[in-house]
Amino acid sequence: MIKKALAIIVGSLFVALGVNLFVIPHHLLDGGILGIGLIAKYLFGVKAGFTIIIISLPLYIFSFFYFREYFYNGLHGLFVSSLLIDLLHPLTSWNIDGGSILFSVIAGGICIGSGVGIMLLNDISTGASDLLALMLSKVTSINAGIIIFLIDCFVLIVGWFAITEVNFLYSAIMVIIVGLTTSGIIRKFT
Repeated sequence: MIKKALAIIVGSLFVALGVNLFVIPHHLLDGGILGIGLIAKYLFGVKAGFTIIIISLPLYIFSFFYFREYFYNGLHGLFVSSLLIDLLHPLTSWNIDGGSILFSVIAGGICIGSGVGIMLLNDISTGASDLLALMLSKVTSINAGIIIFLIDCFVLIVGWFAITEVNFLYSAIMVIIVGLTTSGIIRKFT
């Protein structure tokens, strides 16, 4: 239980720092449910973490009936990561990267991918797309990091059409780094 709690806290902190220090300042877009939360933030000015919770609820209800272990483990990850994303939002004004979008793409991708990977290793999800990837991975034996990467690509393409000021190329590179980092962590430690 202590191991899961630490994984939730550390993984969520990595995700929240990656989003607020590197993604939002450069108007980048991630994939999955986080990407949907960022799309909502960019389009409507709503809190990304709160949006992630609202959009994730239907899949969490489904998991309650069919994948109860993932429901309980994921619920904590969802709330902690979403809360930290919104609480650490003031960090978006820090200029930690010196204005370098490439640095932000790499650092943000590694940071978010590490956080997601740490949580997935412990069957914890940060939102609906991670939860969906965990459930599909269990059913199909496909690496959850690969499933997340495919979902991320879909959301990124939707974001590219919905938000003109999103830097698609850099966002795509970051999504690849997130996917490779997540997949690498899962492969190395399982």
